[in-house]
Amino acid sequence: MKKLLFLTLLLIASFSFAQNAKQIIGKPVKIGNLLFAQYNFPEFMNWNDAKKACARLGAGWRLPTKDELNLLYENKGQIGHLGYWRFWSSTESRTETNGILAFEQDFSEGSKYSGHQYHDEKSAKYSVRAVRDF
Repeated sequence: MKKLLFLTLLLIASFSFAQNAKQIIGKPVKIGNLLFAQYNFPEFMNWNDAKKACARLGAGWRLPTKDELNLLYENKGQIGHLGYWRFWSSTESRTETNGILAFEQDFSEGSKYSGHQYHDEKSAKYSVRAVRDF
């Protein structure tokens, strides 16, 4: 009985994740040799969770590099559904005082920081948009 209950819960969780992945990927937007998921993940995430969430989408989906993230920013009018947040990149940055950090980019419109990239502690929570090579 316990095995049947476990398998049922596992099946429900798998179906739920597959539906969530479809909603995030949506109809991907092609820019250059990349596909960008149509939507952000619904919650802000730290860097490690962001990398894992993108990989769980399957089929080569991943967190964009800082250059790919900048390409997303430069084409935000074509892509849409971005919101006005900061987004994680997969690119790490090492500093002498802070160890390993990761780059993020500000997408806030009207902000003097809009379009700028910074490195931040990986524990910070930012928006996430998945990318895949085409």
